[in-house]
Amino acid sequence: MKAIINFFIYIILPLISLSIYAQELPPADKYSRKDVMIKMRDGIKLNTVIFTPKDQKVKLPFLLQRDPYQVSVMGSPEKDYYVQDMAEDGYIFVYQDIRGRYLSEGKFEMLDFGRDKTDPKSTDESTDTYDIIDWLLKNVPDNNEKVGMWGISYDAWVALIATIDPHPALKAISEQASPADMFLGDDFHHNGAFRLSYGFEYAFMEEAAKTDSLFQFENYDTYEWYLKLGSLANVNKKYFHGKLPSWNDFAKHPNYDTFWKKQSLLFHLKSPKVAIQHVAGWWDAEDFTALKRIIIHWREMMTKIRILS
Repeated sequence: MKAIINFFIYIILPLISLSIYAQELPPADKYSRKDVMIKMRDGIKLNTVIFTPKDQKVKLPFLLQRDPYQVSVMGSPEKDYYVQDMAEDGYIFVYQDIRGRYLSEGKFEMLDFGRDKTDPKSTDESTDTYDIIDWLLKNVPDNNEKVGMWGISYDAWVALIATIDPHPALKAISEQASPADMFLGDDFHHNGAFRLSYGFEYAFMEEAAKTDSLFQFENYDTYEWYLKLGSLANVNKKYFHGKLPSWNDFAKHPNYDTFWKKQSLLFHLKSPKVAIQHVAGWWDAEDFTALKRIIIHWREMMTKIRILS
């Protein structure tokens, strides 16, 4: 009897414990990760994370997301609930810190449309997307030369910018809650009404440093803080000192002038050159404003093309 008890205690119980422990262990990553700095046409290098399936058997397309909020923290795609289904199907996943953010080199310019098309080395999010796609096709083995992009909010805007002068390999994007016009209906203004806390805090968060930074308010009640702020001129006088480009733009352009019209995504979007899935949410801060404006704009563009043709 003692031998049976010892057998159970020293052999069976440890095996049961190991079995339970094994079930609690997280599954091994199904993707291999590679971190690389990729050079753009002007010599600036952008931090990029590439995930490829470990058991890849056929040539696969890329899924690309370009982001201002730090891609180095990304885990293996099959553990990300947002892309789990696609990870199971099999893609090559690519995430990139946009110019000037986190580990990427260069200067960050929020919602930048500043490219000079007469200068081959002038850059914006469109050219950076073109260059990363070109590099991926040439340097990541076993790809099928097709790229899809997706993103939410700022990432969605970046994806839409990629469609202005798209790389031939860019076949489709899914833009989800992209802004369209920052004066008439999106984040910083609602039909011209300036959203003070949003503009102040987001400009600081994105432009005070290469990494997200929260402004350290002097008291807990931020509503009271803003009441005591006084004139908006006090923002630069006391806190930002002219160092945050976006806030400077808010101060210089309080009305819907040429600056804001050219900042609008609709000013730059022509007829669609790739397949685009538009996504919006009823409970988004801007509702369907941007989505409706983009779709109406493109319908008008397509109508003009049909008339001219």
